[in-house]
Amino acid sequence: MTASELLKLASEARKSAYAPYSKFLVGAALLSDNGTVFTGCNVENASYGLTNCAERTAVFTAISEGVRNFSAIAISLLGGGSPCGACRQVLNEFNPCMKIYLGDENGQLVRETTLDVMLPDAFGPENLS
Repeated sequence: MTASELLKLASEARKSAYAPYSKFLVGAALLSDNGTVFTGCNVENASYGLTNCAERTAVFTAISEGVRNFSAIAISLLGGGSPCGACRQVLNEFNPCMKIYLGDENGQLVRETTLDVMLPDAFGPENLS
């Protein structure tokens, strides 16, 4: 799957976001090693700390489906931003070198990078051995 296709799926997922407080809609499309794509959107809560990001929604959906190997994630948000630290840490659990495609609200590529660049010196499962 191309970055452009993945970003379009993230942009579509963004439309399902539940963000009545911030109005900041985010969508994500997570590509598994077997080619399956899992999408997610951010879900806010009146108790702000219980809000869940689009990236983690996609990861948790994939995990609940028994998939644990990922090669890339596309994220769609206003102006094209990057994942928060918590999402970077969760993604690191499954592939520290994952490709990351950052896109705007229309699914247009703003920047391409990798997780290890965005989260240098990450703490991961290997640190628990």
